[in-house]
Amino acid sequence: MMRAFFYGLLATALVFVVMDWRTISQEAALVPAYDPASPASEPVLPPALTTGEPEDAPGDVKTDPETLRQAIRFELQPGGVMLAKGAIDPGSATRFAAEIEARGEYVKVVQLDSPGGSVSDALAMSKLIRERQLNTVVEKGALCASSCPLLLAGGVERTVAEGAVVGVHQIFNGTREKLSPEMAMSEAQRTTATITRHLDAMGIKPGLWQRAMDTPPDRLAYLSVKDMREFGLTTGAGKGAP
Repeated sequence: MMRAFFYGLLATALVFVVMDWRTISQEAALVPAYDPASPASEPVLPPALTTGEPEDAPGDVKTDPETLRQAIRFELQPGGVMLAKGAIDPGSATRFAAEIEARGEYVKVVQLDSPGGSVSDALAMSKLIRERQLNTVVEKGALCASSCPLLLAGGVERTVAEGAVVGVHQIFNGTREKLSPEMAMSEAQRTTATITRHLDAMGIKPGLWQRAMDTPPDRLAYLSVKDMREFGLTTGAGKGAP
């Protein structure tokens, strides 16, 4: 008798859970996707974590916020340095490949200053950087956040100068397309698997991606020098570009 009563309560509870889930799903479908690190969003730089260490950025970003809002551009600097500055917009990987094809014999280092953006483009650029055996660097006063550390990971030698700002957070739907909860979950898992395989191939330890997955998409987990060294994200001494 008691067992039958218990199962009856359990069945009733499940009905309410399903009803609540459907209601939440329908409401969520009406909310447009939001990308807190998008060049068109405010603020340009995601805020520091309110809990955890470190709470504040390890340095000041010197780049003009308006520059960071613009689509990433590539400029060849003296000494074989290719400067990549701005947001990683869809199509940036194609432009980067064209620049490397045209100037590849001169490029030795890719210098990063970006708030992140398109994950697929960041992965493609990172793979090309490793294929061409290039080094990566983030200089003092520069930013490398969101998907930008994927670019950093592509370098054979990876250097982050003291005073540079490097941070990670969760992936998210950065478009205005309305995804169902099932589709959003599937896409997030697929992207996570892709990023995990790439970081492993680049020699980066799982702790980096775990730190990103622990951080909400509207926050930024700043990486300390010790963090980056332990995760294998950096290989240099932290003094800047060659």
